[in-house]
Amino acid sequence: MKLDDDIHNYYEHLVLAHIAQLNLPLHKEEDYIADLCCLALNQLPPRYIRYEVDMSFYLAQSERQQMEMNTQNAVNKAISFLDKSENNN
Repeated sequence: MKLDDDIHNYYEHLVLAHIAQLNLPLHKEEDYIADLCCLALNQLPPRYIRYEVDMSFYLAQSERQQMEMNTQNAVNKAISFLDKSENNN
């Protein structure tokens, strides 16, 4: 088993999906997006899975909604931090 191929943090998927939903990759550079991902993910608890279907099948709807809300809050907070840093430079 190769750990980096078989296991990943489910929040990575949620963070990337929310960033795409905000259309940020169309307006921001790759370095900004990478920093944004790191800042957002560092605010969220890890939730390791092997297969996406595991989360779809075993996760309660209320827990899924909470994870999505936590992700949105973390991304928004990270955006505020990065934008504030950009404006101060």
